[in-house]
Amino acid sequence: MTTRRALCALALAASLLLPAAFAWAQAMPWPRAQPIKLVAVFPPGGSVDQVARILQPALQRLLGQTVVVENRGGASGSIGAAAVTASPPDGYTFAVVFDSHASLPALLPGLPYDTKRDLPPVALLGTSAMVIAAHPDSPFKTFGDAVAAARAARGVSYGTIGSGSLGHLSMALLAKGSGLNFVHVPYKGGGPLMNDALAGHVPVSIGSVFLIKPHLDSRRLRPLAVTTSQRSAALPEVPTIAESGFAGFDAPAWWAVLAPARTPPEVVRQMNEALNTVLRQPEVAQRLAGQGIEVFTGSPEAARSFLEAQVDVWGKVIRDNGIKAD
Repeated sequence: MTTRRALCALALAASLLLPAAFAWAQAMPWPRAQPIKLVAVFPPGGSVDQVARILQPALQRLLGQTVVVENRGGASGSIGAAAVTASPPDGYTFAVVFDSHASLPALLPGLPYDTKRDLPPVALLGTSAMVIAAHPDSPFKTFGDAVAAARAARGVSYGTIGSGSLGHLSMALLAKGSGLNFVHVPYKGGGPLMNDALAGHVPVSIGSVFLIKPHLDSRRLRPLAVTTSQRSAALPEVPTIAESGFAGFDAPAWWAVLAPARTPPEVVRQMNEALNTVLRQPEVAQRLAGQGIEVFTGSPEAARSFLEAQVDVWGKVIRDNGIKAD
């Protein structure tokens, strides 16, 4: 009985201590209190998911805390973003987003969150060129050939992964400013776009390095230009649109980590430093380079400046061209 009573007393004491222990754990310096969640705002298999999963093990080792990736896809990333805005601002939930995040305010005016106010950036992870390509049997040997054809009344058709995608917005920006007749053909994602591009059903296609480079390597597509102001490290022989007569043109794809508003500034700073450290690791940088991504290391303020400029630029393109979501 003495032993039983002692065990019962210990159990009672433990139960009384649990709330205090939980409160103590919650008060411990970040990131010790609980696992960290990276919400990839697109389904498994896409670039956002892959970027999150490249970061996950390296962050976990660095922080000494479990890091999990949760996919919350749908509505061009807005469903996952909305879920993060509704999460506690305690430094344990972050969004991993793609360049589409900047176009959503203009494409989907009914968003349940304010893109600039409710999801402040923690870090810009990296950028990548978009690639404009043609079928090998196409008459377009250079981007200049496609531009010359786009000056004619008939114009040139080009395929993208969908209405409002960065490829669509990039070509719309180029056409609007230069009087070119590029005719948009939207597809339901990269797979259908590549099927038609490889079959020659659409003369020009635009997509990420990750999507198009394998078909350049197999010579089933011909590269014409990249959309960034500097040549892509993954495709150093391919000229930029800026080099092709459109000075200053720059339309990068990008990936970033965002936090719920009111996340403590010290936690944002620590997560930013952790991400920068991970991005400098050769294995992580090499795996991202395999996706066509050139890493970016910088402050939350630099990320905010970049993202807010993207929201403004692409919002204007969407409004000026009357672009609607699929």
